[in-house]
Amino acid sequence: MAKKMQTMDGNQAAAYASYAFTEVAGIYPITPSSPMAEYTDEWAAKGMKNIFGVPVKLVEMQSEGGAAGTVHGSLQAGALTTTYTASQGLLLKIPNMYKIAGELLPGVIHVSARSLSAQALSIFGDHQDVYAARQTGFAMLATNSVQEVMDLGGVAHLSALKSRVPFLHFFDGFRTSHEIQKVEVMDYEDLKKLVDWKALEEFRKRALNPEHPVTRGTAQNDDIYFQAREVQNKFYDAVPDIVASYMKEISKITGREYKPFNYYGAPDAERIIVAMGSVCEAAQEVIDYLVEKGEKVGLISVHLFRPFSSKYFFDVLPKTVKRISVLDRTKEPGSLGEPLLLDIKALFYSKENAPLIVGGRYGLSSKDTTPAQIKAVFDNLAKDTPKDAFTVGIVDDVTHTSLEVGPAMALADPTTKACLFYGLGADGTVGANKNSIKIIGDKTDLYAQGYFAYDSKKSGGVTRSHLRFGKKPIRSTYLVSRPTFVACSVPAYLHQYDMTSGIKEGGKFLLNCVWTKEEAIKNIPNNVKRDLAKNNARLFIINATALAQEIGLGQRTNTIMQAAFFKLAEIIPFEEAQQYMKDYAKKSYAKKGDEIVQLNYNAIDRGANDIVEIEVDPAWANLEVTPLNEPKETAGCGGCCQPDTEFVKKIVRPVNAIKGYDLPVSAFLGYEDGTFENGTSAFEKRGVAVDVPIWNVDKCIQCNQCSYVCPHAAIRPFLINEDELKAAPNSFATKKAAGKGLDGLVYRIQVSALDCVGCGSCANVCPANALDMRPIAESLETHEDINTNYLYNNVEYRSDLMALDTVKGSQFSQPLFEFHGACPGCGETPYIKLITQLYGDRMMVANATGCSSIYSGSAPATPYTTNKNGEGPSWASSLFEDNAEYGFGMHVGVEALRSRIQHTMEENMDKVDEDIATLFKDWIANRQYSVRTREVRDILVPKLEALNTDFAKEILDLKQYLVKKSQWIIGGDGWAYDIGYGGLDHVLASNEDINVLVMDTEVYSNTGGQASKATPTGAVAKFAAAGKPVKKKDLAAIAMSYGHIYVAQVSMGANQQQFIKAVKEAEAHQGPSIIIAYSPCINHGIKKGMSKSQTEMKLATECGYWPIFRYNPSLEKIGKNPLQIDSKEPKWEKYEEYLTGEVRYQTLAKSNPEEAKILFETNKKDAQKRWRQYKRMAALDYSEEKEAE
Repeated sequence: MAKKMQTMDGNQAAAYASYAFTEVAGIYPITPSSPMAEYTDEWAAKGMKNIFGVPVKLVEMQSEGGAAGTVHGSLQAGALTTTYTASQGLLLKIPNMYKIAGELLPGVIHVSARSLSAQALSIFGDHQDVYAARQTGFAMLATNSVQEVMDLGGVAHLSALKSRVPFLHFFDGFRTSHEIQKVEVMDYEDLKKLVDWKALEEFRKRALNPEHPVTRGTAQNDDIYFQAREVQNKFYDAVPDIVASYMKEISKITGREYKPFNYYGAPDAERIIVAMGSVCEAAQEVIDYLVEKGEKVGLISVHLFRPFSSKYFFDVLPKTVKRISVLDRTKEPGSLGEPLLLDIKALFYSKENAPLIVGGRYGLSSKDTTPAQIKAVFDNLAKDTPKDAFTVGIVDDVTHTSLEVGPAMALADPTTKACLFYGLGADGTVGANKNSIKIIGDKTDLYAQGYFAYDSKKSGGVTRSHLRFGKKPIRSTYLVSRPTFVACSVPAYLHQYDMTSGIKEGGKFLLNCVWTKEEAIKNIPNNVKRDLAKNNARLFIINATALAQEIGLGQRTNTIMQAAFFKLAEIIPFEEAQQYMKDYAKKSYAKKGDEIVQLNYNAIDRGANDIVEIEVDPAWANLEVTPLNEPKETAGCGGCCQPDTEFVKKIVRPVNAIKGYDLPVSAFLGYEDGTFENGTSAFEKRGVAVDVPIWNVDKCIQCNQCSYVCPHAAIRPFLINEDELKAAPNSFATKKAAGKGLDGLVYRIQVSALDCVGCGSCANVCPANALDMRPIAESLETHEDINTNYLYNNVEYRSDLMALDTVKGSQFSQPLFEFHGACPGCGETPYIKLITQLYGDRMMVANATGCSSIYSGSAPATPYTTNKNGEGPSWASSLFEDNAEYGFGMHVGVEALRSRIQHTMEENMDKVDEDIATLFKDWIANRQYSVRTREVRDILVPKLEALNTDFAKEILDLKQYLVKKSQWIIGGDGWAYDIGYGGLDHVLASNEDINVLVMDTEVYSNTGGQASKATPTGAVAKFAAAGKPVKKKDLAAIAMSYGHIYVAQVSMGANQQQFIKAVKEAEAHQGPSIIIAYSPCINHGIKKGMSKSQTEMKLATECGYWPIFRYNPSLEKIGKNPLQIDSKEPKWEKYEEYLTGEVRYQTLAKSNPEEAKILFETNKKDAQKRWRQYKRMAALDYSEEKEAE
């Protein structure tokens, strides 16, 4: 049979291999494993059959713990069951894994191995998670490349069934899970022949069933538990042979040789590496190079990690080996060595003439592991006394563990072309590159590889696409450093990142910019010109920004840039590429409508024709260059910019310039526990907006709504006095401040052009049309960046002149949450920003993992900042599932220490004079009121400092606890409705004074839009590919049923004032409160665009989709109904308009119109029923509940 080749990533290969053997999949989304489950769901929804002739039954659970429980139950019922996970998700499955292994159930877990949250979270790949599960009794199978995932993924299922031992199959997160490669696809018919049907029949017979009942999961005592553990040994002893025999079969089918341990290298090797995962691919390149030079080196790559078989290891170990270096992609603090090293050492214990064995750590959190690093490992082995317990790939100048790494090595096949693209998150660059790889991989006989490096901004961050194309399979599992083609989609990057220093001789650089030839030559910095001239490279520009707008694609320049790439890179003839691109555009965008497909066709044609070449002047090779990303002292700024702190200089700037890879360990001295300074996002000044708002002073009515809705706090109103006006470095437009008590002040709206991301939300809500969206260059030409530096940092925020609980008044208060990495137009962040304007100076935040934790705390950008007194929100994120408990713990901890203060005051009341005693009593009586405790503190502290007594010292030691804190627990609906709901419910059921903000996007936004229990009927989300069949959980109603919880449901765009009221009442409520905020999200596919997210909020409430209300338990005490509905009777006729205005609903209407009609009808009926229920509740008579005075 002809080989079937297909271009795919590791996750798709694992999903394909596992689908064959899976009857039930119990899943929960977590990066980077979610796509495995998404493919399974998608294929099942389309009716794709497994080897048993039926589609897989997939169930999404509320957490990984829940998914593991489902897998366990489904296996007990006799169904072959699979799950997919990573990182913290795998840790949550561990208790069930012991059970599944202990009950000898043939389940399989596919893991895209990922770092664990320790001093910080990381979504990237290493082996910390799988090593943390090595003691559970699961057999563990490692694969090193996309092709191996495809070939061996099925072996895990086959072996589990035959051996009765459950399997964990893992491969490197991102480096394999998200690397796209051209691979040979396994045929399900071949796999079907390998199934042990007798073992399957036995498994079914052992299933729990009332027709042949048994009892399982008993409690055993000290008399028999030990023996029952040992009786299972024979099953584990059999595993290596079973795996080896299946690998032999796979080798016959594929022609690629597989064993529990594979050896690669010189047959008479003296120095070898032992490793597992993607590093083995790069190691093979290095071994080929060294062996050719006569060095005796090799590699043992581990496939079967558990049970660890000495027989199969010694079968492949060359007899000549004198020295072994074991590489572990993990860190186990305090151990004598990492797990694989300890296993290898144990193999040789008491063996005669044992080789010298050393071990080291590499590649944590997907840290790039290059050929030069692997050569350093071999060089270390050649030394008289090789370094043990080493690290490679970092500079450890503190404990000196790191190996010296030599110059970069180019080992890839010379026919391979490497390309590098710098894009802006969500501009479509990555998607277009994935299509390019698939075109070249699937339509030609070339091999293709793609790997995508992201920062942790949401959309709007920098993306780097590393592509390689060549005539031979590509083993380079590391980033491209010597590209033949570089493309840059964002001109601002020219000054931020080094994109051209590695360009190959004769390479090409393509820049998307709005400049003419002459302007480009003027604007392109010297370092780029010098790099191009030195390497005889060619320079091209294209105005994809203007083209995209002209064609009607908005800011998505991806298709235009893709066409330009095919034209310039000359990997395949352009005419062929043009046709393939159009085929793929149709496939990719058909579900978004024919019109979008047509626009992309247009972009493909124009992208190739509108390229302009600029001659590279050889004299450029001698230009002077300035270092990148240095803070620029803007001419005429007069020193009003914020000076860099040491932390910003040492850590923030290098990381922002993509130079964090080179920071030594010593850079983090003093930050060992993962602490980062607040307010570093203000130093980024990314300048990624295409258009920014320009303020029209004459039209402005001073309502401050623009500032209120801005997701990024990049537009602010100021009240400026005469002295501040005089001290300004530039003159700028102002108008007389309107309002009582504002005499002698002028008003100005200031936009920070370099922090704005150009969403246009402000211009959209402005009632006076006083903001015009214009190209960013216009703003910078009129020195708006200098004005921003002056006003934001040097002019007082006069928040005490107007009531803070109005939309206008609240915006004169300094936002203590600014310039974060959320998407343009984000529906979540304006809510958080307002809370910091009201309570930021005393606010403590516990944040659930999710979008909000990523935009609130992605190193090195910290958007929570401080006021002029150095106060601001203290922010921390623990995990996903435990956020309510984490915030609750913060509150309990603070209050325990405040009780200690109270105790000290009470004990010493008679030892102080009357004015201090009065202050003590005042503090005790008003302990739960922030404003009063602050006033008392300011008078009390100096008086206590004047006393020289032990009890005064005791209170002063705890003075940071004198002011009552505002405790907030923040997260999304995936946390609040699903994985964290048990904890949230418990915390709300307490009587503690905590506040919860749930930003409800109705999907798991951070992992890519999977369905949660907040997803309404009929919405299409991942894991609800056929539309969600059941209605949204009513979290507000559940919370109201307790009676003592303050509950509000809000939608900022529907009623700005109502949200302020809700926040104020929630904070004032002496007890738990929860605010559920409707948050439009990029995942919804709002057809009007994210600039209209506030309009979408308004429509959602107007049509009855999202009613707004407040439930205040304190009203009950005065005999009033606690529930007050704040929205008008819905206009139900607009309901359809709302649903069809979002792709998440529209998709179903296109793919399955009949089903969509039924589900939409149900969705509307659910909303109407919910509205009627709220109305009934709001009409109840509470007069009998009135408490006596």
